[in-house]
Order: sequence, then C-alpha cells, then structure tokens
Amino acid sequence: MAKPKTAMMARFAPNAHFPMSAGLNNAQLEAVNYVSGPCLVLAGAGSGKTRVITHKIGRLIEAGLEPKRIAAITFTNKAAAEMRERAKELIGRPAKDVTVCTFHALGVRIMREDGAVLGLKPQFSIMDADDVTSILKDCGGTTDAATARQWQWTISLWKNMGLNAEQAAAQAPNDNARVIARIMALYQERLTAYQSVDFDDLIGMPLKLLADYPEVRERWQAKMGHVLVDEYQDTNATQYEVLKHLVGERARFTAVGDDDQSIYGWRGATLDNLKRLPVDFPQLKVIKLEQNYRSTSAILRAANNVIQPNPKLFPKTLFSELGEGEPVRVVDAVNEEHEADRAIARIQSIRSGHSLESKHREFKDFAILYRANHMARPFEQALRRANIPYKVSGGQSFFDKAEIKDLCAWFRLWINNDDDPAFLRAITSPKRGIGHQTLGQLGTFATQYKLSLFEALFAGSLPSAVNARAVTGLHEFGRYINDLEHRARQTLGKTDALAFLLEWLKEIGYESHLYDGEDNEKVATARWTNVLEFCDWMAGRCGGEIEDATGTDATENKNLLEVAQTISLISTLSEREKDQNVVTLSTLHASKGLEWPHVTLVGVNEGLLPFKLGDDNTTEGASQEGILLRLQEERRLMYVGITRAQRSLAVSWTQRRKKGRETVAALPSRFIAEMRLDENTTKEDPREKLKALRAEFAQRAAVSAAAAAQAKT
Repeated sequence: MAKPKTAMMARFAPNAHFPMSAGLNNAQLEAVNYVSGPCLVLAGAGSGKTRVITHKIGRLIEAGLEPKRIAAITFTNKAAAEMRERAKELIGRPAKDVTVCTFHALGVRIMREDGAVLGLKPQFSIMDADDVTSILKDCGGTTDAATARQWQWTISLWKNMGLNAEQAAAQAPNDNARVIARIMALYQERLTAYQSVDFDDLIGMPLKLLADYPEVRERWQAKMGHVLVDEYQDTNATQYEVLKHLVGERARFTAVGDDDQSIYGWRGATLDNLKRLPVDFPQLKVIKLEQNYRSTSAILRAANNVIQPNPKLFPKTLFSELGEGEPVRVVDAVNEEHEADRAIARIQSIRSGHSLESKHREFKDFAILYRANHMARPFEQALRRANIPYKVSGGQSFFDKAEIKDLCAWFRLWINNDDDPAFLRAITSPKRGIGHQTLGQLGTFATQYKLSLFEALFAGSLPSAVNARAVTGLHEFGRYINDLEHRARQTLGKTDALAFLLEWLKEIGYESHLYDGEDNEKVATARWTNVLEFCDWMAGRCGGEIEDATGTDATENKNLLEVAQTISLISTLSEREKDQNVVTLSTLHASKGLEWPHVTLVGVNEGLLPFKLGDDNTTEGASQEGILLRLQEERRLMYVGITRAQRSLAVSWTQRRKKGRETVAALPSRFIAEMRLDENTTKEDPREKLKALRAEFAQRAAVSAAAAAQAKT
C-alpha cells in the first residue's frame, strides 16, 4: 500500500514544477535542479549564490527529501541567520527543520551527541581566545601575551591542517617550531583536564569521530541527505575532510564558492580543496554563475582585468546587464589626511547631486574600504569633522566586553564544573573575599591530586593546603554554584529567565562591582546597560524568540543552561540589529559578502595592497613560490574590494605615507594598472574635482566659524 503523503510533501509534491524558480537564470536553474550527485557551483561575486542555495533547499524538499536531512553550512552566524530567514520566506514552515549553521556549530552538535566516545561529556566548555592565551602562557612559562598569541596562531594553523602535537613535532622545521609543538602537547592535556575545547577542536574532534568510529560516521551520514556548503573556497583541509565523511560514497552535496574570492589563506583556507573535488568525486558536476546582479559593467570590467593574471582553476568572466554605469575613478592624494578629506568630499558630492537618485542617497549607501585596521584613523577624524555618522566594521564584539565575559564565565561554570578558566573568572568577578594567595594554594592542591579547581573545593584533604577561613569561603562559593545550576535548569521561558538573571546579579552585587571599579560614572552606567541588554537577550533565547547558533528550532522554550551552551558560538548581538544609517569603514577582509552603492578603496599603494611581499616575518625568508602565492591572494583581495561596489567606485592612493615618525614617498599599487582603465576614465572630471574642492572648503569654513563662535561664548 502506498504511504500517505506527509504535510511537508503536500506542500511540495515530488517531481512537480518547483513553483518559485521563476526569475532564476539558466545557470542558476541548472544548479538548483541538479540533486542527484556532487555539484560544484562556481558563484562569481554578486551572482546570486544565496538565492541558489535557498532555492535548492526548496527543490530538495520538493523532490521528497525530509527537511531535517538537509544541512546548509555557512562560515558566519550572520550568514546563517540570513539564509534561515530567506529559506523561511521562500519555503515556509518546512524550512524550520532544515539545519542552517556554521561548520563550528555543526561540530558542536556532533560532539554533544557523540563526544562521549572521546571521553568528552555533553556539557564541555568552549574556550575563547583570551582563555587560550592564558593557558598557553602557563604551559609555556611566560608572562608575555604577544608570545603566547604567536604560539596560539601556530597551534591553530597546525590544527586546521589536521596535525596533532606529535605530528607537528615530527614535521617541525626548526627549534622554535619544536618548542611550540611541546607547548601544544601540554596545552591539549590542560584542555582534556578542563573538559574543554578550543574553536579549532570544533572541527578537528568531529573529524576524528567521523573518521575513526564507523558507527558514528554511519549515523551522521544517514542524517545528512544533502549537504550544501556556502563560501566553499574558504574551507580548510580539516573542514574538507569533515565534509567528505559526512556525505560518504553517495556524495549528495552542493559546494558553492568562488576561487577568485579566496582571501583567507593566512588562516588555513586552501584552494587545494577546489582542486581535490573533481579528483575525489569524478562524477562532480561543475556549474558556473557568471551573471552579476550587483555591479555595473564598468566596475566588473575593472574586476575581471585585475583578477585575470591569476591562474584559473575554473575560468569564468563576470558580466552585467545593469548598463555601463559611471567610470571607475582613480584618485591620487598628497598624504593620508588629504586622502581622507577627498573621500569624504566625494560622499558629500554624490549626496548633494541634482539627480533624483542623489537626493535619496543615505549615509549607509557609502563604504570606505582599506587593507588594515590602523588605516581607519584619518577617515574617522575627517568624518567627525564633517559631522557624518559612521561605524567601524569589525570593532569589538559585544561578547568581548569585560562585563559580558564575566557573566559568560559564570554560565560556563554552571554547565561544566571542570572549566578552570571559567572558575577563576567567576570567583573573582565580583571578588568574594577569596584572594590570589588562596586561589594559588587551591591551584597547587588541585594540580597535585589531578582535580579540577571546582572538584578540589570539596576534597576532604583541602584543609591541609588552605586555612580554615579560606576553606569556608571556598565551600560557600561551591555550594552557591551548585544552587545556581539547579535553579537555572528549572528556569524555563523568557519571563522566568529574566527574573532569575536579575535576581542573581543582585545576589552577587554585580552592579555595585561595576560602579566601584570605574572612576567614570558614565562608563560604569554604559557597562551596566550592556549587562541588562545581555540579560534581556538571553531571556529572549529562553523564550524561543531567537534561534540558537546550531539552527535549532526557535519556537520552543529552553532553560538557561541549554541556552548558555550555545553562547560561545554567537559572535555579536549586533548581527541581529537593523542597519544603521551610517557610513561604513571596513577592512577588505571584513567587507567580503557585503555590498554598497558607492565604494571608495583607499590606501591602494604598493606595500599596503599588495602588502609587503618581500618581507615575510613568519618564516626565515620567503621563497619565490611563497611570494607569488601571497601576491595572488592580495590580488583576490583587490578583486573582492572592487566587487563590493554597485553603482560607483573610486580607487585612491597617496603620493606620500607615514612610516613611523617619518613621511616617505609612496607608489600606486600595481593593481591600479592591472585594472586597465580607459585613459579618459582614470582621471577625475575637472568639474567634479572643483565641486569637491568647493565642498571641502565650505566644510572647513563651517568648522572654523563654529570654533570661533564657541570661543566667543
């Protein structure tokens, strides 16, 4: 007897024409409709890759695949949130059962379910970067954070290459690398003792589970009917192996990426993953998306010309049907301050134009992009002088603020009592009359008996190592943590969660702690406001108002402990905030995936973009091959910058730049010549230049007049 159709299949009848495919071009349709095997979609900048992914999710459901067996993997929480939203709009209710998350969030899910095989309990902790630095300082016997961060960087790179400490030591090219490999071994011992992992382990440990344990691998392959990977060119070697083990021999996956936008080689991303696909999956279908829906032909021509010298894995040429548009302009400036003034004058000139389009230009339509964070300062100063609102993209994460890290340490300790870094932060934030000497004695005792700090609190022989008064304080803290953990587990829904959090903050006197620790009352107030915002946000997650980082259904209520377990995977609260009407200042790396009507690329000088190619501080001298690979990645970075622009693009360089306390002559980047702009379009229109200079003069006159008026009062 035929099985009855589920409600899900009633919405998408198998083999019926997919009702929402209208508007897709032929290449997009081909990518969406190919569901029978491995597929590589080469999605050029602005070619509608997110649209293809969301439509393909719908097509898979239409073909009869259960939504819960579809996984779409992204690289940022923001991208995952956007994809979930677009999938819901397109597909409706079935989309809520699709797993849309980052590689790291998927890793957490695998480890929570199957980590016990590796001796990991479900409530393991995820160490943040500061925790890792602190542990490495201890393991390496140094107080220098910069040295520890360098070790951290090297260990992270090794982990992304799939190497453990023993393998790294075997491959170490010099004594320094061998020292770091020994520190890595000690570091891993600490993580094991703390029942903790770092972010790289969220990929490496799931790979070990999938590769070494057939029963785990088979279970997850059965769960994954089709895997879609966004930004495939950004995957590292370990992530590729995870993907291979998830899809198995059936190889039902869709990788969407662009080799011309691979700009993360410095953190382990490798184009080898693109090269390996047709070798590992001979039946791979390759589909190119070359029509750009973002930029004008003038902008795309410059982008195509810049990227042309790079070797091509899969040649493609972007084209646009949006018209020729304004010519790309190259602007030269005397120095950084002059460059900033001209960039701001350009914004003012476009906004004050006489066309109807100009009158509707908002500040959020403009972006100023640069190679490195330190280049933002003169542009911030110029924007402030002009009273133009702005934001610096990639600024401090909400979760990097000290007060939020304090609260998260308490949550981590509730979840995992063996999390020693969380223990030390919680017991001292706020201080509880337990001093550093007592904590030092506790640490020595815990190390001697191979206990976590929390376990050591209740050891029968603790009074032999710590005085009676201190033991009383430690016991009180331990009992309080156990009580909070119990209460948090019983706290369900937004109202209860918010009441619990506010009561807890009152019990530990956290508001007083903030005000007592700040000389400036405004700063303390701002920090306390952050705490209240965080509590409200946490409570909202308990009430099912916000989906968690692993893509879990947001409609059901959760207790505080369940919510707290996903905290480490959320990068910023601002990812869910509405766009502000401000000019964006951003590094080129942080701009990837974004777009603006009007873009200015600044500091396009040799030595900045491309960055100093002959000076490789990470090795004992850069090889010619290494320099060539770096040049190719820098060229891709320029390509990414150009393709952020929709309607107009200016490329700016300076004749002189500051170097330390000196000002030195500078040269335009070779990439400017590689854009091969028509001679008539590379020079600014004299009338536009005059208009900009007048705007600049008027701006300075207004500032002077305001200063004079203020002086009189």
